Amino acid sequence: MKILITYFSASGVTKKVAEKISNTLNADLFEIKPVRKYTNLDLDWTNESSRSSIEMKEKIKPEILEKVSNIEEYDTIIIGFPVWWYTAPTIINTFVEENNLNDKKIFVFVTSGSSGALGSFNDLKNTYKNLNFISAQRYTLDVTEEEIKNWIN
Repeated sequence: MKILITYFSASGVTKKVAEKISNTLNADLFEIKPVRKYTNLDLDWTNESSRSSIEMKEKIKPEILEKVSNIEEYDTIIIGFPVWWYTAPTIINTFVEENNLNDKKIFVFVTSGSSGALGSFNDLKNTYKNLNFISAQRYTLDVTEEEIKNWIN
């Protein structure tokens, strides 16, 4: 089983969790980077005029800097992201739509102070009914190797 960990990280927390999962599973790592980086002002969820608020409200899908060049080599894709407005940031939709994930096992992990993974997972599963979403977990920086291995197995 060849695994690719893909992740979008705005503040660095999701990146650290993705790296821990990658090290635990001996999996490749790919960062989903927006063409236009997010500033702290862009990420201010309390401001209805902030970039992230507008993207989420209007379902705007930001462009991604680069694609995974060899996605066909992987049979399992793990997608990680922070929860925004109780679901996946719209850049995750960009990633899913720009990469052929047919016939892949897809796992999702989220980072969040309080929101669980199920809402984001179900939204993705319902939006992309043709894809094989397996399960989702919410992780914090203190996730253990044992928890990660149990989840994927």
